[in-house]
Amino acid sequence: MVPDIGRGSRTHGLLVYLYGPGRREEHTDAHLVGSWDGFAPDPGRDTGLDSDPKVTLARLTAALDLRVKQAGDRAPAKHVWHCSVRTAPGDRRLDDEEWNAVAQRIVHATGIAPAGDPDGCRWIAVRHAEDHIHIVATLVRGDLRNPRLNYDFNKAQAECRRIEKEMGLRRLNAGDGTAAKNPSSAEKFKAERTGRPETSRETLREAVRRAVAGADSEEEFFTRLREAGVRVKLRHAPSGDALGYNVALPGDRNRDGDPVWYPGSKLAPDLSLPKIRLRLIDRAAEPSAPAVGADRTNWSPPARQRRNAVVIAERSATLLERDEEGEAAPQLVGVGELLDAVAQTSPATTRAELAAAARAFERATRSHVRAERADTRALRSAARGIVQAGGALGRGEDGGTTAMLVSTLVLVTLAAARWHSARGHAQQAHASRQAAAHLRTAYRQAAATPMRVLHDQGRALPEAQRRMHEATLRAVLPEKVVRAGGTEARTDALVATLAQAERAGHDSEALLRQAIDMRELDSADDVNDVLVWRLRRIAQLPAHPGDGARRPQAATRQATTPSSRTSERKATAAAPLGTVQDPNRRSPRR
Repeated sequence: MVPDIGRGSRTHGLLVYLYGPGRREEHTDAHLVGSWDGFAPDPGRDTGLDSDPKVTLARLTAALDLRVKQAGDRAPAKHVWHCSVRTAPGDRRLDDEEWNAVAQRIVHATGIAPAGDPDGCRWIAVRHAEDHIHIVATLVRGDLRNPRLNYDFNKAQAECRRIEKEMGLRRLNAGDGTAAKNPSSAEKFKAERTGRPETSRETLREAVRRAVAGADSEEEFFTRLREAGVRVKLRHAPSGDALGYNVALPGDRNRDGDPVWYPGSKLAPDLSLPKIRLRLIDRAAEPSAPAVGADRTNWSPPARQRRNAVVIAERSATLLERDEEGEAAPQLVGVGELLDAVAQTSPATTRAELAAAARAFERATRSHVRAERADTRALRSAARGIVQAGGALGRGEDGGTTAMLVSTLVLVTLAAARWHSARGHAQQAHASRQAAAHLRTAYRQAAATPMRVLHDQGRALPEAQRRMHEATLRAVLPEKVVRAGGTEARTDALVATLAQAERAGHDSEALLRQAIDMRELDSADDVNDVLVWRLRRIAQLPAHPGDGARRPQAATRQATTPSSRTSERKATAAAPLGTVQDPNRRSPRR
């Protein structure tokens, strides 16, 4: 059950809308389901011979505004309190009596009309659809004082959570006051009227986040905003120092023809200029992320930066799994910035899903757990490196490393979901899972070509070599992992990767154990795919095996002659994959 509260100054205009045909959705059978005394005139149901809906509507307006007129100048300028309350999709249909009970509980909880208070504000509840009502109140009490409405939205939310439980409705996630401000109904109407897919507030919020992810200084932050087509206006102190900033979309104007400006702090709590400055100061103190691993001269800049980001993202997942607030909480902000950087530089095939993942995870970056800034610098440096390197082409090594990074980010967002769930952060945990779902879709898009090439290479290996590496999998992986996907073909890409790693001078079994021990595998959608990308990164193999790139040599070469362990594997390689169990095999670390 979702409440949405607003303020206004025109009682009659709001009632005309509620009893009218509707603009965003059709209004049918508009009628009262409750009022302050149970006897308010109803323009929708008072249909006697002498009843004129327009006259009845005027009578209802006068009754609601009576105390406002009596209070005169003491009445608030915006004296109309409006709260829509909507059930969740799939909830049962509430009848009028139940909606009346909902309305009475909300006006009581918010302080509009406390139960048993004869001087409570006048209010009505109008129903013109099956799934929601509109509560309208005028903000002058019977004693002509104004009601105390501190935190009315939070109180309405809390009451809705109790109503859901008692009425058997879908229980939505409770908020904690850290979410970004939602667009108002007027902003939504304007977006629909002008043909925009989202409101100006939402478009600007994403533009500011992306500008922060790519900036190294305050000046560069504002430059990137302007380059993105956003209008920027700074607020200065008498000394000339910038105190804050406002942003607007070109062409977005109010009724007077002036630009509609939004302060950064109203877009999201963490987008105020002081908080952005703290992030930029941290980044300025951190050198660019160094290249990780051996010779990388053959990787393109986008591919190299994505490989660097994989290592840093894996460390973030480990910190989140340790469940320590001092180290884990800061990672969320940095991961959000990394997602923004990847989304704005990703190939066209994955851009929409990665942008959706970044927007979803934005909610997961804010909670009441304080984040220490210093631990986020590596992530922000990785994000900056990705932005500076530019966009991936979507094919070859660049596209392959996108799949490698997105595969890791799926596990990071799932680790974030578990971390939030452990602390009762329901909305943030849900946002993390939403981000993971979008990332999984993006991964399937990015990995389709390189994984298909690897599957073909695995099937094309000589029979003896293929069975030798299958024996390695049986020796190291648990049976449920070997059989993942239900068919032997699921391991073809993993077998091909082990073969390539061994040709590059690695001990394939030692390399596989290293990949398994990096962190848990339980949250992986496809363990085989996760291990493929870990192995290819550790062994410095091309992320896209069919691009013809020169393979870097291993940082430390192993002996080229097979070890005694490899010889034993050859001797036992005749059995089909998944049928032989080695009692001495080691399970992955949990």
